[in-house]
Amino acid sequence: MEKETQTSQPFLKWAGGKRWLIEKYPHLFKTEYKRLIEPFVGSGAVFFFLSPARAILNDSNTDLINTYISIKEDWKSVLKNLQKHQRNHSKEYYYTIRDREYVSRSAMAAKFIYLNRTCWNGLYRVNAKGSFNVPIGTRSSVILGNDDFEKVSNTLRKAKLFSNDFSKVIKDAKYGDFIFADPPYTVKHNNNGFIKYNESLFSWEDQLRLKEDLQSAVKRGAKALITNAFHPSIKELYKGFGEQIKIIRPSRIAANASARGYYEEVAIKCY
Repeated sequence: MEKETQTSQPFLKWAGGKRWLIEKYPHLFKTEYKRLIEPFVGSGAVFFFLSPARAILNDSNTDLINTYISIKEDWKSVLKNLQKHQRNHSKEYYYTIRDREYVSRSAMAAKFIYLNRTCWNGLYRVNAKGSFNVPIGTRSSVILGNDDFEKVSNTLRKAKLFSNDFSKVIKDAKYGDFIFADPPYTVKHNNNGFIKYNESLFSWEDQLRLKEDLQSAVKRGAKALITNAFHPSIKELYKGFGEQIKIIRPSRIAANASARGYYEEVAIKCY
């Protein structure tokens, strides 16, 4: 496994992002592999931390994948559009851009990053029509001091990017691959209504499919690390498959500070 001496940093804020995991539990990723596969890449915290020589990155969010592709292929155009958003940012401007449709891939990517950085808590949410509908937040910085889109672009050139069902990329895994599977889930309702609250995020049927796909990949010689809610149903689902490790993470998404806290999750290590 080859790795750059200085890795790129995630440039998006993402609900369920795994920056905390690589900071608190970096030992979970100490394994040899030839290719990294992320079926649910999100902010790409693990990918950018590991900076692998080869990777397959996938996410069902097509706007997210378009943003990665745009930076990979033409980061300068994305940055130029972002600089325009920085100059014009205001409450009125935010809602104008939120409702505007773009044709250019780089303009769409810049809009995605702009909204991510200035909306409420970096939340990604769409309405029934598929339109982003998160209100403006309190942050006004569009260009950040640690932005290095050129380095991000160079890192992404090592990856193939897709927006498919997770099953498709996992079924491509083979000997020498390392799968980091971080499906959508909420931990706030670990003890009450776990299935109910997660159904709209990632159904139980999806959980079953994911486990079966991962099990098949491991049988083919791939390694896997799975993160999920620390809930009896999940622990039972993965019983006998890998080592279950309880991990603790902070939650900062809630609007009220009193509703934030620490939550238990599980890492399932299959190597």
